[in-house]
Amino acid sequence: MITESLRSLFNRDLNQLKKEIEAYKNEETLWVIDKNIANSAGNLCLHLVGNINHFIGTHLGNTGYERHRDLEFSLKNIPRAELIEKVEATATMIDAVLPQLSEEDLKKEYPLVVFESTMTTDYFLIHLVAHLDYHLGQINYHRRLLDA
Repeated sequence: MITESLRSLFNRDLNQLKKEIEAYKNEETLWVIDKNIANSAGNLCLHLVGNINHFIGTHLGNTGYERHRDLEFSLKNIPRAELIEKVEATATMIDAVLPQLSEEDLKKEYPLVVFESTMTTDYFLIHLVAHLDYHLGQINYHRRLLDA
């Protein structure tokens, strides 16, 4: 079933996000921006955690998570350990929510209009994995460029 594949992909990539955050030699560099790099790795990490918890936890799992998207980009100097805890908690939420979704649930319209039109839940979940991977690549590049 696709939910197991999605769960596996989210967990793989959240684990890689954790490894990227841990790989910074200098914790302060997580929050550095430079020239045309508008978002720090720390802020991208907060954004990914907020995004996944909002769109999957709140709207599919009824977790009660409240998103504060502006803070995902404005907070600074959150300790690395706290970022890692947030990533781990997000993976735990994925393990709790995705197995509860049936094939019928996945074919239903996602409960929010996120883009210009409606979409199925499975389509949006695939989009969320791609979104995670897009920013994961940015974090990897940020680390290799700025954490010398």
